[in-house]
Amino acid sequence: MKKDIHPDYHQIKVVMTDGTEFVTYSTYGAEGDTLKLDIDPKTHPAWTGGGQHLIDRGGRLSRFKKKYEGFIK
Repeated sequence: MKKDIHPDYHQIKVVMTDGTEFVTYSTYGAEGDTLKLDIDPKTHPAWTGGGQHLIDRGGRLSRFKKKYEGFIK
């Protein structure tokens, strides 16, 4: 391995959305930093199997639904 090209790999504390904490190794921040998660495997629908939410950004979803509303019944 070449010297001085790899990022610093050190211990950080990760805080989940429910307040639980664990220590892991990462290249995030500096030694001893805390990473607070907004979304984690305990709350995100991708891991929990929760319902799917469609977000209409700029009316694209509405236009699509209107265009194809009678296509498949």
